[in-house]
Amino acid sequence: MSDLPLEQQIASTPSMEEAIARAERAEQRMYLLLFAPALLLVLLFLGIPLAILAFQSFREGDSFTLMHYARIFQEPIYWRTYYDTLEISVIVTLLSVILGFPLAYAAAVASRRWSALILALVMLPFWTSVLVRTYAWLVVLQRRGIINTTLLNLGIIDQPLSLSHNFVAVLIGMLHVMLPFMVFPLYAAISKIPAELLQAGHSLGGSPAYVFRRVILPLSAPGIIAGSILVFILSLGFYLTPELLGGGKTIMVSSLVQRNVELYLQFGAASAVAMILLVTVCIIFWAVDRVLPVEKIVGMR
Repeated sequence: MSDLPLEQQIASTPSMEEAIARAERAEQRMYLLLFAPALLLVLLFLGIPLAILAFQSFREGDSFTLMHYARIFQEPIYWRTYYDTLEISVIVTLLSVILGFPLAYAAAVASRRWSALILALVMLPFWTSVLVRTYAWLVVLQRRGIINTTLLNLGIIDQPLSLSHNFVAVLIGMLHVMLPFMVFPLYAAISKIPAELLQAGHSLGGSPAYVFRRVILPLSAPGIIAGSILVFILSLGFYLTPELLGGGKTIMVSSLVQRNVELYLQFGAASAVAMILLVTVCIIFWAVDRVLPVEKIVGMR
């Protein structure tokens, strides 16, 4: 027993609020220790290279300069490349939503066996490299490919169509690669919609179109946004498929970076182009987060 008076013992006893605050601080320190290795890896393999890239974009030889950024804003080829990159990325994203939503919905409402089959077929392209898939599309879309040969044999066309090495070929190839990245977030969102809501909508006289517009579409919005962000960001930096299927006629930002490095040895110019693209992606993320926070997209709240 302590020899202190009862009043001093009570005063020296920590209050409930102080005990909770200490427990929270201890928990935060534990989380920080658990998070530290991952944070270190991110800083080591992402933060430091990005810092070097940003520093290099302001260098020309041994001097500090803004000429690389000035060239981007002055020369039309850079503006055209950024415009084409954004246009292709937006179109691929929209087409992914249009084509991916029926697949995701079918997988969500089908029986377990059919759902597994649909998702397996969607996942099947991941088992083949992007390079192989791109060359396969070259074989299909070339002047003597399957499509042109079939149309010529049927007498629908008199001469082969120009289906490869153009804008349309790039869209087809990128859509084939990006579609699974849209289907899986959509499937995750649609599968969480309670079946009772759909039954209630139909039992109250709602048509399928009305139930889709007022129930399914709003509740699947987080999946649409998450898939759209993923497809759009990946499309912005896509290199192999546009380079092969575009045939040098459709140039994206990634191709511009590659040519500045390999053909002209302009590392500063390539770094500036990459930094502009990085800033654009960050602005897009910030704008989307203002409309729909990331916590809602991933289902954290």
